[in-house]
Amino acid sequence: MPTEKQLQNLTPFKKGESGNPLGRPVGVKNRGVIARQWLEASQSAKNPITNEQQMLTQEDIITLALVKKARDGDVAAYKALMDSSYGLPTQSIEQNISIEKPIFNGIELDVPENDGAE
Repeated sequence: MPTEKQLQNLTPFKKGESGNPLGRPVGVKNRGVIARQWLEASQSAKNPITNEQQMLTQEDIITLALVKKARDGDVAAYKALMDSSYGLPTQSIEQNISIEKPIFNGIELDVPENDGAE
């Protein structure tokens, strides 16, 4: 159970006051930038398809491993490759909406238009 002192710290910020007044420091990289940098890092590795030693990026190594799994019969790996290569299949949803009677009886939804002048 929180103490009285801890409860005092739970007050909301004053109007116009930020919880992080200095904000995010300039130049700090987000997770996506860091991940892309690591995926672009190269190393000498054995290509699992050709069995040859090559300079490959981490992205190449991961993709080739996924291709090898798909070739060995892994359906989930094949689906992941197809989805990333060609995109997810489109899914259409048919909707038939008729507005002949109100959805909720007894509720009048006549709202006056706002012309923007106050």
